[in-house]
Amino acid sequence: MADRARYLSIQDVEHKAGPFYFNWDEFGADTLAAPHSHSWGHLNYTAHGTMQMEAEGLRFLSPPQYAVWIPPRVVHSCTLRHAVVYRTVYIVPALCAELPAQPCTVRISPIVRSVLADFAARDVNEPVTPADLRLAQVVVDQLARAEVLRCYLPAAASPALVGVLEALQAEPGDHRSLAEWAASVHMTERTLARQCQRELGMSFGDWRQRLRFLRAIDALEAGRTVQEIAFDLGYSTASAFIAMFQREAGTTPEQYRREFCGIT
Repeated sequence: MADRARYLSIQDVEHKAGPFYFNWDEFGADTLAAPHSHSWGHLNYTAHGTMQMEAEGLRFLSPPQYAVWIPPRVVHSCTLRHAVVYRTVYIVPALCAELPAQPCTVRISPIVRSVLADFAARDVNEPVTPADLRLAQVVVDQLARAEVLRCYLPAAASPALVGVLEALQAEPGDHRSLAEWAASVHMTERTLARQCQRELGMSFGDWRQRLRFLRAIDALEAGRTVQEIAFDLGYSTASAFIAMFQREAGTTPEQYRREFCGIT
């Protein structure tokens, strides 16, 4: 990707009047943002596509229903492997006191998505009217109470679990059970389950489901059929895949395709 990557210009918000600044854009695949920081905190959301951000040695992903929060002055970078429709809100440091102190993935509410979409539709960068300032404050209030995840798809540390997860990433449709994966790395099922909870903060099944969900988004955006995606990701039926996708995205694969991918 490095030979054809495009680098983003970094948004300068240091001299904005504040207390909020909203921005939106559409970026093509293979787009990068070099490591940088802002004096303001900012919420990064993709209305279409998935963004990968790096901060403090961790990787953060923003699939649908999630966004990445970067506190003030935290150095971060960004990788866009696929095209995205991007939304961000910058917040002055004084209003970040009640927000997460560390970079994290947050589940965003329909209210936040609606405000971001509304500001983008009306071309509002700096809210100045009382009504728009109230809407901007709603975003901050919603963010303060949002569900926080360390990151959407955490990485492992122990060599055995790293090997298992790398194998799954290479073949997300591999449907071996936890017991079979444990045997492949010469440990008991219980030991591997404990390692998943300790290192990933979730069960093996939940991690695999999130991986499959991310791959499903890529496949939908590439125009693959639901049946093809379900088969590739190891589901015995399309309905089982659709149920998983709806749990993660709050919408069916075809609804997601129409709404976010512009494919009918």
